[in-house]
Amino acid sequence: MADSSRDDLVQLLKRLGAYLTVQMSNLFSISPDNLSTRSVGALAGLVIAIVFTWRLLRTPPTHQRRRPKRQAQTPSSSGVSTAVTVASGLSSSLEDSRAQNVIDEFFQPVKPTLGQIVRQRLSEARKVTCRLLGVILEESSPEELQKQATVRSSVLEVLLEITKFCDLYLMERILDDESGEKVLLALENAGIFTSGGLVKDKVLFCSTENGRTSFVRQLEPDWHIDTSPDIIFQLARFIKYQLHISPNRPERTDSNLFTSPTLEQFFGFTHKLIHDDSSLNWGLWIMDPVKLLQANIQHALVVRASFCSSCCSR
Repeated sequence: MADSSRDDLVQLLKRLGAYLTVQMSNLFSISPDNLSTRSVGALAGLVIAIVFTWRLLRTPPTHQRRRPKRQAQTPSSSGVSTAVTVASGLSSSLEDSRAQNVIDEFFQPVKPTLGQIVRQRLSEARKVTCRLLGVILEESSPEELQKQATVRSSVLEVLLEITKFCDLYLMERILDDESGEKVLLALENAGIFTSGGLVKDKVLFCSTENGRTSFVRQLEPDWHIDTSPDIIFQLARFIKYQLHISPNRPERTDSNLFTSPTLEQFFGFTHKLIHDDSSLNWGLWIMDPVKLLQANIQHALVVRASFCSSCCSR
């Protein structure tokens, strides 16, 4: 292919030389007096052809791509190469460790918040009624309320979570008005009226046990929480769910009746464990596998996004 191109160029130069010879002989055979417009045009064309040919021959050939020469490795370059290899190995190990951490996080169980557990256990209830003595207060009898009223610190956070999504009513039998004032003051000092959704008008007092039963039936709650087995029995036909706060678990109960030593233990937490997310009671989530699956899918999406961002930053 290269030889053919070279022959064509030689033939072109020969023809150009013959043409120049003819034109030069004609030019010098014509006197200045006999020059015509045609002769001047031919001369100008000759000059242009000569200039064009000269520039064509003067243009350097196309540079061929040079292959990079392999340099022999010197001791210093070998040391640098080794250092780069070690650094790249460390970077690769760090990236693998980061990816492994993301994978490990993917297989960790989802830890629901206290609010999610409270809502789950109460079956998305909208209205809840609850007795004060033995559940919210340390005292267990109306006679004790005549002296003092003390809010149980271990139940406070659970109670505040209930007030966030439920219409909560607290009620108790008292012997005098002073006892009611002590109860309201104790609840106010505990921050229930400021931090939660509870107001003083939803704290109800009565003088008899039947009065508490009448309150519950009039309010028609989804849940009622009490310590009295008699009231639990009387309300069994009217209330959807009931929680009996008692240290003793009965041998046989109805499907809508639950028993727990304390209100906070019903939600799987003690006062110490409320602040520790690792104390998750997975038995609570077995009741609703659909919600558990939704939580795991949401957690998987977050972990996948984190993994993708980790890969893109490499």
